[in-house]
Amino acid sequence: MKTKPLFLVISAPSGCGKSTLIDMLLQEYHDIVYSISCTTRDVRGDEEDGIDYHFLKKERFEELIAEGAFLEYAQVHGNYYGTLRRPIEEVLAEGNSMILDIDVQGAAKVRQYIRNLPNTDPLKIGYVDIFINPPSMEALRERLEGRGTDSADVIERRLENAEGEMARAGEYMYQVTNDDLSHAFKRLCDLIDALSGRM
Repeated sequence: MKTKPLFLVISAPSGCGKSTLIDMLLQEYHDIVYSISCTTRDVRGDEEDGIDYHFLKKERFEELIAEGAFLEYAQVHGNYYGTLRRPIEEVLAEGNSMILDIDVQGAAKVRQYIRNLPNTDPLKIGYVDIFINPPSMEALRERLEGRGTDSADVIERRLENAEGEMARAGEYMYQVTNDDLSHAFKRLCDLIDALSGRM
């Protein structure tokens, strides 16, 4: 069955279970490929080049910016992060879909980029963005506190960021509330099935 290749952009506040949901989608759909971002920051722990990130030298990253190779990029704490256009085009050309896990600011840049493409461009044809909401701010606070990985200050900052991000959820084509992981996963699968023509 021929399905339409999708370029899926997924955003969510920290603690909404986005990474878990994306992992579940990658296990469920063998034709969805995870987009690996580029960065100029140093490798941490047991990270591997080409699996966690494409680790680039700053000069190389800036050459790629000059060539217009990125869909979006940003500088965070003195390091560059960005999404290359070509790997996404190659995946879509093979008839597969690409999933991009990105924050609200990055998604806005990708959306702007897509908007300026011709209507015949495969990236524009397959583009779908989805925002994952927490059931409530209280539930998000409980999740962040329950992880036991962040200090109280960091949790407050994450909650503050979450409010700002949720205020922009309306910019996305679709919203899914992760009130229950299996329900949220089913909603995402239903969306992907409908949009890619698997139904």
